[in-house]
This record gives sequence, C-alpha cells and structure tokens, in this order.
Amino acid sequence: MRRFYSLLLMVLCCTGLFAKTKKAVYIIIDGVPADQIERLHTPAIFDIASRGAYGRAYTGGEIGGYSQTATISAIGYTNLLTSTWFNKHNVGGNSDLKPNYNYWTIFRIAKEQPKEYKTAIYSSWTDNRTVLIGEGKKETNNLKIDYVKDGYDLDTVRFPKKEKDLHIFDIDEQISKDAAEGIRKEAPDLSWVYLWYTDDAGHIAGNGAFFDEYVRKADNQVARIWEAVKYREANFDEEWMVIVTTDHGRGENGHGHGGQFWRERTTWISTNIPVNSHFTKGSLAITDIAPSICRYMGFEIPQAVLWEQDGMPFI
Repeated sequence: MRRFYSLLLMVLCCTGLFAKTKKAVYIIIDGVPADQIERLHTPAIFDIASRGAYGRAYTGGEIGGYSQTATISAIGYTNLLTSTWFNKHNVGGNSDLKPNYNYWTIFRIAKEQPKEYKTAIYSSWTDNRTVLIGEGKKETNNLKIDYVKDGYDLDTVRFPKKEKDLHIFDIDEQISKDAAEGIRKEAPDLSWVYLWYTDDAGHIAGNGAFFDEYVRKADNQVARIWEAVKYREANFDEEWMVIVTTDHGRGENGHGHGGQFWRERTTWISTNIPVNSHFTKGSLAITDIAPSICRYMGFEIPQAVLWEQDGMPFI
C-alpha cells in the first residue's frame, strides 16, 4: 500500500512538473456585427473556432434595466476588461473617460496574483492602456504592462492622415505585426490586441463591399497572430487560449451604433478552447470573456472583485 501511494504521489508530481504553461490572448476587432462575420465566414476567425467554438453574444446590459449600456467602442472594451456594465465601470463614451477603477480589469487581476505574470497590449488606440486599464495610476496600484506597442495613433509623422481614415488601417497592420512578433519572441502570459479600422469602415461606407473588404483584411491580421500562437504551441511547452471578438454591432444600415437595436447589441466570440453549456444557451455576453480567461489561467480573483463581476466563465 505504501508503494502504491508513493507511486501515486510520483505520478501527481510529474503531472504538475510537465504540465504545459498556459497563455491567453484576446483580440478585439472593432464594430463588426455577428451577421456580417458569419456571412463572410472569415478563414482565421473560423479556423480558431474549429478548435473550440463560435457563438453569438450580446453587449449593452439589460434593456431598460439599471445595467443598460450604450453600444459604443470604449464602453465595450471596458465591459470586457472589467466584466461589468456601465452602471459599475462608469465609462460612458469614447471621450471624457472616467473609469471607476474599483472594478478591477483583468490586467489588474493578473498583476495581483501571487505568481508573476507578464502582460502585453498591442493597441491602435493608446487610451486603452493609459486610461481604461489605468497603467501607472495609484487607483490601479500603479499597474504596469510589461510589453507595450501603442502610441501610433498619436504619431502623425509616421502615420499621416489619409482619405477614408486609411492611416488607421496602416496602424492596425503595424499592431498585428507587433503582436505576432511579441507572441513569437516574448510570449506574454496575457495579451490584448486591439484592431480599430473596421469600425471606421462601417462609419464611412455602411453595409457593403468596402466594409466587407476591411473585415476580411482584419481577419488577415488575426491570421498573423494565430500563426504566432501555433508556432509557440508547436515549439514550446505552452497551451494558448485565443479569443477573437468585437465590442458592439451596428445599426441596420451599418453606419452607426450606440443604441439598443438588436444588431447593435449582437456581438460574437470565437475561441480555440472547448466551451461549457453557458456558451450555447443564448445568454453569452461580452462580460463573460474576462472570467473565462481567469478560469483558464487559474487566476485567483479576490472575493470582493468576483462578486461584482457581471459575467460568468464559458469554459
């Protein structure tokens, strides 16, 4: 019997010793409604889903309830970051941003772990790091992101304004290359990639060929990152969770968003990880992404933070 328990203990120790290191990256493609991504069936996003799942989700909180939340970009990012709606996180638009940092972002959760986790942001909009995450602010316990690629939106020399705001697409191209390189070389434990131009394409052209073209191009950018993840998994003892999503849908003609029209509220999630029944029961929300990453990574969430989250894990 003693020999049996000794062997069992040895097996358990070896299992832990040789377990693959878990990593996570989530990608936001701005303002792409679910019906559009499904119609285009973009190769990279659905290749990722072929390993796990694709599903429709919602944003905007409860219509008519205290959590009703505008379907606007920075609000959507913060819904995801904090797993809360506007009534808690207090981000009410794309400007004059005043986040309530009492509701921790997933980056703060990662940095408050007993074990050190390396974080990264690859973002076409600098405010994602400096304001929404709140890097370096006393309210976020002087949170530090380890690998940063942003600021291009402020660099008018390298990225001068172009017709149809195509300089933003150029920035997205650079960001996707930065993210792919960062994942290949540094392999941060938790990364956020933000791609902006699809939202501009919708605002400029509405539904149609132009918008579709740039959604396909955004999928090409996702493919760069996906290839980098597959490289890491093939060459290192790592397992990666990849999530691709959007922050909001669009109005009927594709130009605008912000309200509670079904197409504005309907988003989507693609992941390479097997999912639980919550993913398929019709209540999947953008606020479920951060709790799912936390569960995958094994993050300990302080009880006071956990109780305020509005989402639940889908894995």
